[in-house]
Amino acid sequence: MKMNVEVECTPEEARRFLGLPDVTRANEAYVDAMLKAMQGVGSVEQMQDYVKQMAPMGNLGMKMFQQIMEAGASMATGGKK
Repeated sequence: MKMNVEVECTPEEARRFLGLPDVTRANEAYVDAMLKAMQGVGSVEQMQDYVKQMAPMGNLGMKMFQQIMEAGASMATGGKK
């Protein structure tokens, strides 16, 4: 037997239903800090150096993040590069 259930709710309602923590304030603080830090960046090399310093696990963390972003972009474009 196959059964489909559709639930219409806001992201906030889904978060609460699943018991996930509200990280809105932490996310806002992180985004603000990143925006302030990026204001002084004048070149791509400076930005790469800064991100490497901020990234957890150094280059390994950056490579994992890059793979995640590339996979997401690939899915969003239907697998086209």
